[in-house]
Amino acid sequence: MARQSGSGVVEKKKAEGGVAETSLTREQLVEFYRLMYLSRRTDDREIVLKRQQKIFFQISCAGHEALLVAAGMAMKPGYDWFFPYYRDRALCLALGNTVEEQMLQAVGAAADPASGGRQMPSHWSSPKLNIVSPSSSTATQCLHAVGCAEGGRYFAKHPEAAAKHEGDYREFKDVTFHGDEVVYVSIGEGSTSQGEFWESLNTASNGKLPVLYVVEDNGYAISTPVEANTPGGNISRLVANFPNFHFAEIDGTDPIASYNAMVEAVAWCRAGKGPALVHGHVIRPYSHSLSDDERLYRTQAELEADALRDPISRMQMWLLREGILDAEAINRLERQVDDEVQRAADKAVMATLPAPDTILRHVYSENLGPMNARFYSEPVATADQTERTMADLINACLKDEMRRDDRIVVFGEDVADATRDEPLRAGKLKGKGGVFKLTSGLQMEFGNDRVWNSPLAEANIVGRATGMAVRGLKPVVEIQFFDYIWPAMHQMRNELSVMRWRSNNGFSCPLVVRVPIGGYLTGGSIYHSQSGESIFTHTPGVRIVMPSNALDALGLLRTAIRCDDPVLFLEHKRLYRETFGRAVYPGPEYTIPFGKAKIVRPGKDLTVVTYGAVVPRALQAAQKIHREKGIDVELIDLRSLTPYDWEAIAESVRKTNRVIVSHEDMMSWGYGAEIAARIADELFHDLDAPVRRVAAMDVFVAYQPLLEDVILPQPEDLYRAMDDLAAF
Repeated sequence: MARQSGSGVVEKKKAEGGVAETSLTREQLVEFYRLMYLSRRTDDREIVLKRQQKIFFQISCAGHEALLVAAGMAMKPGYDWFFPYYRDRALCLALGNTVEEQMLQAVGAAADPASGGRQMPSHWSSPKLNIVSPSSSTATQCLHAVGCAEGGRYFAKHPEAAAKHEGDYREFKDVTFHGDEVVYVSIGEGSTSQGEFWESLNTASNGKLPVLYVVEDNGYAISTPVEANTPGGNISRLVANFPNFHFAEIDGTDPIASYNAMVEAVAWCRAGKGPALVHGHVIRPYSHSLSDDERLYRTQAELEADALRDPISRMQMWLLREGILDAEAINRLERQVDDEVQRAADKAVMATLPAPDTILRHVYSENLGPMNARFYSEPVATADQTERTMADLINACLKDEMRRDDRIVVFGEDVADATRDEPLRAGKLKGKGGVFKLTSGLQMEFGNDRVWNSPLAEANIVGRATGMAVRGLKPVVEIQFFDYIWPAMHQMRNELSVMRWRSNNGFSCPLVVRVPIGGYLTGGSIYHSQSGESIFTHTPGVRIVMPSNALDALGLLRTAIRCDDPVLFLEHKRLYRETFGRAVYPGPEYTIPFGKAKIVRPGKDLTVVTYGAVVPRALQAAQKIHREKGIDVELIDLRSLTPYDWEAIAESVRKTNRVIVSHEDMMSWGYGAEIAARIADELFHDLDAPVRRVAAMDVFVAYQPLLEDVILPQPEDLYRAMDDLAAF
């Protein structure tokens, strides 16, 4: 095999089938073999336990050991950062993970330090070693690694930002960093088909980030061979023209060649030259997992050819040939490893299992959730009593918080004033600051390393933000339109929301995702008018708010930024500059706790529960029906969707005995269905009429305003529903 440097020069390092020369000492070589053999025997013991029904899943590192021990020995645990995938057992052992810790995860023990029995085996996690909890999703961790590297670079440039601070999330988020740290991320060759891999390469390359990519190419993505997955069958040829990269393509079953390649790649990254990618050709002597049977799609001849390249036997023979160990010493070492693995397995199968009452721990922060009493406050009178729009006060809040907290960074599509900022700073440009101007002036005031434009890639935004937040930054990112949030859904559902829970509170990623949402735009059409909040409220681990007015928007956003949970902050586009809901700036400390609804209009005859842009429409209908028919409507603005204020709803329904639940999103399977069902379940005896829902038609929003008016709930629809329900 050959390796390629960042300059594109290819240098032949060794003859095929041989073993490269090494600078490793005898002791290091023996430890190298011990770790490889330890990994293989741990796999083998897990396979036995799976067949005995003592564990429930097994996926092995077999055939990858040389490449991964090399990576572990070339890097610094607890100093560098690691985003591994499920084949990386040998890496984690080399970094300091113990067999017992890995076996505890296999049995799902309460004492499993990676997840407390929440994750499958081989989902490594260790805060002390900086091994960040991965998911089963492929390639998502590449963006986390990029964000982590950006976070490390930011703290190196702004060390004062790492200081602890009482009263917000920083009180509970320790930060450590080193100016020359390297971030490791690994994937299989099949995962290089995923978009997040390519999105991460773009950002790592552009930013010359110290990210070491390791592609563990065993030739198969489960049953799909590499030539069906990768054009040309070789990922190195596809990525070769990314600038600022160091590339190496090696025989990953050769431990010495693997170590040499890793040392060179790590040095490149540590020197600040940019990212590196090591493409190691390895083998997969076992099936993809014990749930797979590779004999269904691989020939015996192919399996036998792989066996001749087994890294365990290759290194064993090399140690014998070079006189580093003799047969007796190898046998003694292997017996010691076998005993270690057996002891670890015996202890693990006897370990205490997690208690059912722990299930809900760490879904959210137990330290500083957004419902905390410290977020209750009152507006403070200021000299400027001008009423401002929601857009104005969101912008004011962002500036306030960035002034008080150096960890806040803002990025997204078009959020900067101007990426090419020389004319901006020379006063020749006014600057953009977001398509709705809500981030206007932030780059100008806080600089390019705190406010910048992302690539046009929503998963890139949320994935990088997740990696940054793991490191202790507070990203406040923007998805330009809710209609385009779906490429980021994978990151939000499988990564951002579950990081704390799946790592058993080992890692967390509190951040804010701001998203303009909704219709009533006159011409917004299908792709600028979507709602869909119920899809996200169905995701545990993320807090979700949707204010209807300027004061609530500011207070809830400040709480979102200061709390210790990830928050999806939904901003209705139609309300940004509406006359309705304008407010005076309430001061730089004004906050509102989540989960507390607002009674917009008290009433005694029926209750309307709603949020967002339906609030002013419901208010209009309530005022009209009171004038015309004397029906007294109590209007509740939920403000917060996860959590929501059930107590306020229940109290109102017990008083009025009639309730309408209304929202802008489609009627069927919408957010209101859950509230309506709970009212029917828990308040049935308080009802004098069926629960009614008023919502959009089960169709997308059309471009023609005549059609949009019919599709979305209007004041007239709410008026009719109020009238019908009052007469029931």
